[in-house]
Amino acid sequence: MQPFRTEELAGWGRYPRRPGPVARPRDAEAVAPLIGAGGVIARGNGRAYGDSAMGAAATLDLRRLNRMLSFDEEAGRLVAEAGVLLGDVIATFLPRGWFPWVSPGTKFVTLGGAIAADVHGKNHHRDGAFGAFVDWIDVMGADGTVTRASREENAELFAWTLGGMGLTGVILRAAIRLRPVESAWIAQTTLPAQNLAEAMEAFEAADEATYSVAWIDCLASGAALGRSLVMTGEHTMAHDLPRDRRTQPYRMPPKRRLSVPVDAPVAALNRLSVRAFNALYWRRALRAPREALVDWDSYFYPLDAILGWNRIYGRRGFLQFQCALPLACSEAGLRALLSETSAAGQGSFLAVLKRFGAQESRFSFPMEGYTLALDFPANARTLALLDRLDAIAAEHGGRFYLAKDARLSAATLHRVDPRAAAFRAMRRETGRDRAFASAQSERLLL
Repeated sequence: MQPFRTEELAGWGRYPRRPGPVARPRDAEAVAPLIGAGGVIARGNGRAYGDSAMGAAATLDLRRLNRMLSFDEEAGRLVAEAGVLLGDVIATFLPRGWFPWVSPGTKFVTLGGAIAADVHGKNHHRDGAFGAFVDWIDVMGADGTVTRASREENAELFAWTLGGMGLTGVILRAAIRLRPVESAWIAQTTLPAQNLAEAMEAFEAADEATYSVAWIDCLASGAALGRSLVMTGEHTMAHDLPRDRRTQPYRMPPKRRLSVPVDAPVAALNRLSVRAFNALYWRRALRAPREALVDWDSYFYPLDAILGWNRIYGRRGFLQFQCALPLACSEAGLRALLSETSAAGQGSFLAVLKRFGAQESRFSFPMEGYTLALDFPANARTLALLDRLDAIAAEHGGRFYLAKDARLSAATLHRVDPRAAAFRAMRRETGRDRAFASAQSERLLL
């Protein structure tokens, strides 16, 4: 049996941290003996921000299950193990003319993690979440039995696993579909919006755009509350590329990678520094061309260019607040959230707004409307602010993204999302609550 070794665990936010037993099975067959003790959770590349990939009793690190098994060129269907990184999929298949249909804000997430969180990207308003392009999943249950689940076969297990945060079993492998693309370039249009109303108008006007996302200056207030840069994007056809790029449409120029080698001083990230950064970013964007040809890496994963960017927030780490608000309440809810954030002076320079399309699901995060994500240094003031933001989101019919959560209360989750009770009941009825549990599920579902 693969031994468990005690290690300190944390998510990408580096909060909370705690020691726990970790095993790294070499293949799918080695996973079954590790489940028996119960209270385990599968972990991919550790890019969930909080404690969702920290086992209640033990953690299974699946990064060694990283083989791509087959690819159907006609259907664009990839069969791969759960530990394969999205970035490796892109590196392998983009030169062949294929790209993920849905991608989160980092390519350093595993396929298993993307399925467990049912991640979304800049195109949810058009294409939905990651699970919309998953054809089947192999899930290992508490007794070591592997069940293939799809929309046609074991459909209940399939539906609960998408967005189920690894709490239905260990995802071992999956079949996902990729989209055909003619180049590695994105035609980006930047639309400055002087306030929240203009930003939302820009999103609605760009409903036909394949991709859309906005950076928000969350310290702006008054008439400038919610001032934003809305960025839309389209995959560029080969014939639309500049002449010197048409012969090698998938080739990208070499890029310099930056890194944050040490934890930044906590005092460096404050209201004044964030306000100065936001003002500089806004003015720079106003001077830049509205339309630009951007390589795929820069458009989809700007933060991946800064290795260890989570260290910017200091040794204590950071917390992200991300909620989804229903369309009818989105503007009022966003105004209240941004007003509270601005008044608190706890500004985030990584504030992101996206438009969600309609999605019906068992336990996935998105709903039709808008989603706002805000990062804050982990400290007592932030925890108090996030409690207030929780209350605002709840008052406006919102829900919370468990892949980013590190401190939500069970009472709040169950108040805003009736699906949580059904998810908890399903786990108890099937015995999955004893076999599969994370620090997050202990906090929210028990």
